[in-house]
Amino acid sequence: MLLIGMYDSPFVRRVAISMQLLGMDYEHRNWSVGADQAQIRRYNPVGRVPTLVLDDGESLIESAAILDYLDERAGPERALLPAHGAERRRGLQLMALATGAAEKAVAQLYEHAFRPTEKRHDPWLQRCREQMHDALAALDAAAASVIAPDWLLGVRFSQADITVSCATTLIREALDLDLSAYTNLMRLVDRCEALPVFATIRQPFFTPEQAP
Repeated sequence: MLLIGMYDSPFVRRVAISMQLLGMDYEHRNWSVGADQAQIRRYNPVGRVPTLVLDDGESLIESAAILDYLDERAGPERALLPAHGAERRRGLQLMALATGAAEKAVAQLYEHAFRPTEKRHDPWLQRCREQMHDALAALDAAAASVIAPDWLLGVRFSQADITVSCATTLIREALDLDLSAYTNLMRLVDRCEALPVFATIRQPFFTPEQAP
């Protein structure tokens, strides 16, 4: 399989970490949505990452769809998200909060990267900041009940932990924010980031215009 996208994206990163944890081999293309847009569009007409190209040439786009495929391929005993019930709904809810926060962070980054100062809309930026912090506060509340060695969904490490950590790390590093006020959340994220697979699948954030 071929995984397209840079590891600075929390969406690419959560897919790569999941594939490593599931023991699924892949070839990585460290392509930027800026500098490598034409190459990405050969596999994904939207030009977004991650894109996962299967061995038969089929392309899967959008990280949630890719993760669903990986869990299906791994089978219910090894899947990183529960197959059904309240535990699955809770996992999906936490993942939605995390990806929502990450999307609002990226919106702020792009506003500063691509708009001249005089064309930036401060009310829009403020709204993005508020939505991002509200999502982080909800994740912090969810993490309050997590006591090591347990994780967000209990004793088993899950996709919820992966996604929450990847999103929060992007926000902390790309926006250069002090998130220490979210004590419970950061305790969980620091545990995740200390795992070897998180250290391996890691890259400093670049806006598309900066990407090598």
